[in-house]
Amino acid sequence: MLTRILGAGLLAGAIAGVLVAGLQHVTTVPLILKAEIYENAAEKPATTEPSLFRSSGEARLILVHGGEDHAAADGSEAWSPADGLERTAATTVTTVGTAVGFSLMLLAAMIAAGIPVTPRSATLWGAAAFFAAGLAPSLGLPPELPGSAAGDLVHRQLWWWGTAVATATGIWLLFKSEGAPRVVAGLALIVAPHLIGAPHAPAFASTAPAELAGHFASASLAVHAVMWTLTGALTGYFWQRIKSEDAPF
Repeated sequence: MLTRILGAGLLAGAIAGVLVAGLQHVTTVPLILKAEIYENAAEKPATTEPSLFRSSGEARLILVHGGEDHAAADGSEAWSPADGLERTAATTVTTVGTAVGFSLMLLAAMIAAGIPVTPRSATLWGAAAFFAAGLAPSLGLPPELPGSAAGDLVHRQLWWWGTAVATATGIWLLFKSEGAPRVVAGLALIVAPHLIGAPHAPAFASTAPAELAGHFASASLAVHAVMWTLTGALTGYFWQRIKSEDAPF
């Protein structure tokens, strides 16, 4: 059983992660690069030459997260992937690792709930997971570009986790419970985090244009939805392809 879980999770996550990383490369990554130009321009002193254009009109691409201009708290230079191939590879590895984690979580939840793991059921569970962990939290904390104002990190993380757990529990009560009281409880759990409200910065501000921020938020959610549903479908497929009797233990 353990080998079957690991095999299905690793295969589904690896394939879904690579495909989603490619999707990110043509959707969200270009928007992040544009936002970094505006963020860098805002950080430049007013007496310096504008960072977007030289006097000749030539455009300059300056990425502030490349590691050259930022130092760690102890004064040493903070490491981050170099722009280009190294950064793309790091993003891909992170995306694959995330997809593997999604796949293993789906398998663990479905097995614990006694749900047969098929491509259809795993895709539906993936869609529900996106609603709980992606769409619902984004109503209070939408995906943000570099240079966006944000509230306290710990408070935001606590609200995100609370929203994801409450929404997932609410979905479970809506679809797996009978009786009006449990349905009402499920709806209340889904709505409660938004009545409480997400923690935000004192003022909404961003160095990037609002149109760019809106485009990034919608693109990020679309990619997130693709990752969950694609990972779910592949998890169900590989779960059925890898038989328990093939496992050495």
